[in-house]
Amino acid sequence: MGYSDQRFNVNLSILFTELPLLERPAAAAKAGFGAVELWWPWVDAPTPEQSELDALKKAIEDAGVQLVGLNFYAGQLPGPDRGALSIPGEESEKFRANLAVAADFAASLGCKALNALYGNRVDGVDPVVQDELALENLVLAAREADRVGAVLLIEALNKPESPLCPIVSAPKAIEIVDKVNAATGLGNAKFLMDLYHLSMNGEDLPSVISRYAAKTGHVQIADNPGRGAPGTGSLPLEALLDQLRAAGYEGWVGLEYKAGDRPSEESFGWLPGRD
Repeated sequence: MGYSDQRFNVNLSILFTELPLLERPAAAAKAGFGAVELWWPWVDAPTPEQSELDALKKAIEDAGVQLVGLNFYAGQLPGPDRGALSIPGEESEKFRANLAVAADFAASLGCKALNALYGNRVDGVDPVVQDELALENLVLAAREADRVGAVLLIEALNKPESPLCPIVSAPKAIEIVDKVNAATGLGNAKFLMDLYHLSMNGEDLPSVISRYAAKTGHVQIADNPGRGAPGTGSLPLEALLDQLRAAGYEGWVGLEYKAGDRPSEESFGWLPGRD
């Protein structure tokens, strides 16, 4: 087993960001990757002009890569926001407006995984009110994902870097997954297991894998400390991915790490067959 047995894709919202968005799919293909994922690229526009959607679709198709994951609108990401769906008012409305747009864009490229980030706690708003709104919006998101044959991903972030986000552990994310599935009856809500975030929370990663691999719809990795490429920190990522495969996970592994002070194309030396 080992890295050579994994299906890696590149997150174009954190790697190749030294290039304009429309040039990144081709750069990923040139680096040897056949699949990519994205955060919602238009942080100020949940419903961008069709011409912008078409241009990105063409860039992905022309590069010959598969889009395997896409975030719904999540506010300023990267930036201060950690999602929009639990935030009353304008942000929740933007999330809802984005649902069909994001789902249709994903479907146009054969993408089968849509990630819905929960969002931060808001001063002066009862957390119960936020959680009720979140469940309403997640149910809508699950139905949109189901409409295009996709799963809805729910991700745990990490408390040190996202202190206002309430979804900062694997058990909490699984709790939300189960609530959404119970509310919709669709069964298409899945856990997005980001090993970097979970390690930052101090969670027992082998235990998380053994408990939740069956409910996992996507995996992301970066090393810790530093959120760099595998081998720049101390996480036993190769062994953890082997454990995931042995537990039955056969999906994509998203590379969601920072390249550091070098071009992204130079950050893949840890992969078998790379210098």
